[in-house]
Amino acid sequence: MFRRRFLGLAGIAAVTGVGLPVGAMAGGDPLPPASAGRGAPKGPFSVRMPVPPTLRPVARTDDTDVYRLDVLAADLELLPGVRTSCLTYGGSFVGPTIRAREGRRVLVTYRNRLPEAVNVHLHGGHVPADSDGHPMQLIDPGGERRYEYPNRQPGATLWYHDHSHHAEAEHVYRGLHAFYLIEGEDERRHDLPRDEYDVPIAIRDAEFDAAGQLVHGDPAKRNVILVNGRSKPYFPVAARKYRLRLLNSSSLRFLKLNFGSLPVLQIGSDGGLLPAPVDRTGTDFPLAAGERVDLVVDFSGLAVGSRAALTNQGQYTGDDRIEPVLQFAVDRRARDRSDVPATLRPLPELPPATVHRELTLSFDLNGTPTGLVNGQPFDPDRVDQRVRRGATEIWTVTNGDSATKYGPIQHSFHLHLAQFRVLDRDGRPPLPGDAGLKDTVPLPPGTSVRVQATFTDYLGRYMYHCHMLEHSSAGMMGQMEIVD
Repeated sequence: MFRRRFLGLAGIAAVTGVGLPVGAMAGGDPLPPASAGRGAPKGPFSVRMPVPPTLRPVARTDDTDVYRLDVLAADLELLPGVRTSCLTYGGSFVGPTIRAREGRRVLVTYRNRLPEAVNVHLHGGHVPADSDGHPMQLIDPGGERRYEYPNRQPGATLWYHDHSHHAEAEHVYRGLHAFYLIEGEDERRHDLPRDEYDVPIAIRDAEFDAAGQLVHGDPAKRNVILVNGRSKPYFPVAARKYRLRLLNSSSLRFLKLNFGSLPVLQIGSDGGLLPAPVDRTGTDFPLAAGERVDLVVDFSGLAVGSRAALTNQGQYTGDDRIEPVLQFAVDRRARDRSDVPATLRPLPELPPATVHRELTLSFDLNGTPTGLVNGQPFDPDRVDQRVRRGATEIWTVTNGDSATKYGPIQHSFHLHLAQFRVLDRDGRPPLPGDAGLKDTVPLPPGTSVRVQATFTDYLGRYMYHCHMLEHSSAGMMGQMEIVD
């Protein structure tokens, strides 16, 4: 049971609508039925990839955008011609994108129209503790809660998802996830691709039963890859540059993505823009669950009528097949005035660290499998670390599951409140995917990573945990309190 439900073969491999939403939608695709018309072909890459809709504010003030959004069930067409019961933000899968601006506050009131409790965590957000989506801070059925996002952080590709304890893995798996994009002050000065050429793409795995319903069971049977909620879609592009923001929104699975010979520049990571673009043409992009990568992909060298594929290498044990998950269909030429400058965003200085901490993520496999941090399961009444506001700390995080009776177990590490810098891995230089500011990093079995973070602004309790959500649901979480 443990191997199927909590570990899953997807986690072993090492990294080398029902009703209308309260908020109105604008921009993006209108999310038509996947079969898109009577008699439309239903084979691979015949369904268009939707762009998640953008949520419109219900009110604006001089310094604040105000939103309302329902959490509700919806029957949606994830597979052609089949309606699948989903849990959603606003009735779409992926939920609506909130586009924020650095320094401009956002207030979001979520109303729970589900028969079970939920909550919302802004993953990567630098927010007050009572708006962070603590696992025990729930929105009961019929209730609502307002979250404040000050956006006092650089522009970045963030996402929001459920974080209710013991239920987060299944809730995210069934659809409670969406993008939150902060535009930085510096990004407005750059000529990066924007508007319709700035596309968020969420990629994750799923299993469907014979009736087309999502099955949250054996992770090794999640053999369908969904791209913005569609299986093997295509996306029409002009022969020009696009900004593609990739998110691994899986609850457990690791991805290894590749654009083939298309010219690719990496411009950002979890926490926003890199100091300079990095040429990643022809390379793999390993993404742990919850990680993001920000890319500029150039389709200008392709002829109108041609197609190019984004592929994924299977991350199940013993499965290294490379499968196309998305096709880009070049259907036009377009003027391209975008440009990727040689300098993007300097990384903040690393102040001297005053505290060093050590964390180990592992499982207790005696009896009911239980996730542990430093040998202890999550206890909401226990504070595991007290951190001084303004302090800079170095944390060494170790995967303690290199040898278990189920074999080696993969983990990932996610820190709330603060973005961090990866200093090294087992004393060696960071991996390419560790570049820039991060909030989520993969931890292959038996390895350690050193990260450095500065904890500013807010007091209160925040989480750190394995972001393989089946693992955090089983207790692999710790709690820190920021104090004066």
